[in-house]
Amino acid sequence: MSDQYSSALDTAYRRAIRFHKARKGLPAQASATFDQLLEAFGGPMTDAGIAPATVIERLADAAEPGLTGTAGPRFFAWVMGASHPVGVAADWLTSMWGQNGAGYHSCPANAAAETVASRWLLELLQLPPECSVGFTTGGTMSHFVCLAAARGELLRRQGWDVEADGLFGAPEITVCVGADAHVSVFSALRYLGFGQRRVVAIPTDGEGRMNANELGRAIARVKAPLLVIAQAGQINTGAFDPLDTIAESTHERQGWLHVDGALGLWARACPSRAHLAEGAERADSWTTDGHKWLQSPYDCGYAIVRDARAHRRAMTVKASYLPVSGNEIRDPKEWVPELSRRARGFASWALLCAFGKDGISAMVERHCQLAERMSSALASEPGICVLNKVELNQFLVRFGSAEVSEQSDQATRDVIAQLETEGSYFFSGAEWRGMWVMRVSVISWATTQSDVDQAINVVVEAWRRVTGETKNPAT
Repeated sequence: MSDQYSSALDTAYRRAIRFHKARKGLPAQASATFDQLLEAFGGPMTDAGIAPATVIERLADAAEPGLTGTAGPRFFAWVMGASHPVGVAADWLTSMWGQNGAGYHSCPANAAAETVASRWLLELLQLPPECSVGFTTGGTMSHFVCLAAARGELLRRQGWDVEADGLFGAPEITVCVGADAHVSVFSALRYLGFGQRRVVAIPTDGEGRMNANELGRAIARVKAPLLVIAQAGQINTGAFDPLDTIAESTHERQGWLHVDGALGLWARACPSRAHLAEGAERADSWTTDGHKWLQSPYDCGYAIVRDARAHRRAMTVKASYLPVSGNEIRDPKEWVPELSRRARGFASWALLCAFGKDGISAMVERHCQLAERMSSALASEPGICVLNKVELNQFLVRFGSAEVSEQSDQATRDVIAQLETEGSYFFSGAEWRGMWVMRVSVISWATTQSDVDQAINVVVEAWRRVTGETKNPAT
């Protein structure tokens, strides 16, 4: 390799290690404005190019002020894992190897890594071993894959080949979804031709759980093929739908049950939390994300389908120039849509190796305990309200009052703005039940009790500044 390219790689390694060592103390908020970032990246494109190592230095200098704290211990805004160094190291190799992970013949090693990682993942999550697994970009594409398999199989049972004949004239499928389903579910339904407005929205309780009785009444009124989408780990509250009951009702009508487990399916890897997702094993398909609790680098999701034939029918593409690997060898392109994609098996395999069952279980339990600790401490401060029962790693905070009021909406926005200005911790807002709330997610492998305790103090201080009280909060 040319010395100039080796120098670029050395520079990237040096800057990456420097960032890794510093990330615990870095601000959780980006420090540069968009205009500043445009200026840093901007300027005319050169005619002759720039030395590779210089390019990498300039890239790091321009980008780092615009990075948020997702890779550090102080990020509580969204359910984003923190790119564990083992996965990052595997991803570095993946990039250097430069493999197209879509086909067996283009990269046999990735096909083997995906095969083993799939087996380990099913064992870890206590799902049927006969399931097929597609390695996707994340939750939205995992839903797309699983629901495509569901659509194809449900219509095949009606004598309709959707892969060959499309949806024009096809029997109508009734889709039932909890009213608090994640937006990625509705995106996938839209991409697959189901539409967002045609679904039957099933009422939910105060925690966001689907009402199983309402689901039963809804599906009793339909004769069409039935697709039910349930949730393991509501994105705001962490709540789980009553999966056992939902599975019973769905399968009585010969329907297909899909479970959005992007977050909560990982509870099944932790003995003390596995009961939350009881009944998930009865579903027909599942999604979960590697870049959440497995802490893989972006991007990584898993589409898991019980009926491997339905999965393969929905995804397989054929062309004379594409080699056929045979049923005994995994061909990754048979389980996801892409014909060109990253070899995602390597990072997943490496992280499952590094953590082991006990490591993943311990991390899930630790994050759940830290969420309980933070929610309890915040709720003890007058005027701070925690709105949900904390069973997993997610909870909602409201400032001023737990009731619907413009005053508390504004107070909550003001606290979030204070935290954004202070910059050391990252929290986000959302609308919930007609109220503005602050969402809290404990998900980073790097987050410790000390980080949580400091976060409690920072939030309480922000609330006291909003109310005009400036006394020091108790630890």
